[in-house]
Amino acid sequence: MLCGCAFAAQSVSPRLPFEIKASVSKLRSSSAQLPRTQIQINPSDDLLVNSSDKSPATRVSLPSHVNSITSTSNPFVKHCLKLRQSSSYRHAHGSVLVVGAIPITEVCMFQTNKKGITTEIECLLLHEEAQIPQGLESLSIRIVRVSSLVMKKLSGVQSTESVEAIALMRIPSSFIDLKDDKDIITDCNKWFPSSAHRVLVLDSIQDPGNLGTLIRSAMAFNWDGAFLLPGCCDPFNDKALRASRGASFQLPIVSGNWNHLKVLEHEFQMKLLAGHPAMTTQRPKPLSKLSVEFAQSLAEKPLCLILGSEGNGLSEQSRRVCELVSIPMAGDFESLNVSVAGGIFLFMLQSRSGS
Repeated sequence: MLCGCAFAAQSVSPRLPFEIKASVSKLRSSSAQLPRTQIQINPSDDLLVNSSDKSPATRVSLPSHVNSITSTSNPFVKHCLKLRQSSSYRHAHGSVLVVGAIPITEVCMFQTNKKGITTEIECLLLHEEAQIPQGLESLSIRIVRVSSLVMKKLSGVQSTESVEAIALMRIPSSFIDLKDDKDIITDCNKWFPSSAHRVLVLDSIQDPGNLGTLIRSAMAFNWDGAFLLPGCCDPFNDKALRASRGASFQLPIVSGNWNHLKVLEHEFQMKLLAGHPAMTTQRPKPLSKLSVEFAQSLAEKPLCLILGSEGNGLSEQSRRVCELVSIPMAGDFESLNVSVAGGIFLFMLQSRSGS
């Protein structure tokens, strides 16, 4: 087990980035100058992405008469493509592209069945010949039909036969980005509203498939949330979303640094455990072995489980401050993939008391 592993001047509501133009005559009069979908830049929008991108987010207007898009050169298509490809662009606009009917439906099911966290579907892009996905028929959402070329462009897959729907959604309020140490004064009790009894901490997990799988596993085994240390990939990366199958929209996720994690540890008196290979040349301290007895001894103790990057394992900080735990394995296997090892840890250490 290598446990290294926002768009025009006016909007329908404060959170919807699409301006629905009411004046069709105005649109017709300007149709010779404007494309079917227009882009307007509002320099006063001061939505900062992060410390590496200080440019304000632009707002995109999708006129109300647009119900189909056939060209990949359409400005709205370009906007959606950039949402899929760029983390900074996603977070500047607070929107994310979810590809595939099954993940979209799972997200909506999560919202209906779990904890009341809601996610706004800003727009549902459907293949021109596709039916509305089962379970979404009753939702009041805007539907735009798109051609196979547009679907292929936005989905990022060669064959569009298996991709009939793409949803433009708001990044959920359950995701919190603690940008710097100024956010340490933030009330950490709000990070994981239900409980902080079991929190998965990911240390520089860069592979989006592994990160998404771990978030899904944490959700499946009733963990209370995930904390992403620096170096982790974006949980709303398209590959991470496919792997998490909607869990990224339901499980509370906090992105922060070690100073934030120390605040959480102190507030809830949490024990820090870290997965570590048993067979390694690095042996900074004794290793505990994961077992039923070990898990039972920690049943009432609030825990942070830290899993490290695929290539480099745990960071020096994690190895220094955490109790190291290994998964017993037969033979001379050095490690497991971090998502496999993480699944075992998450199952064994899950809360049995319903905390």
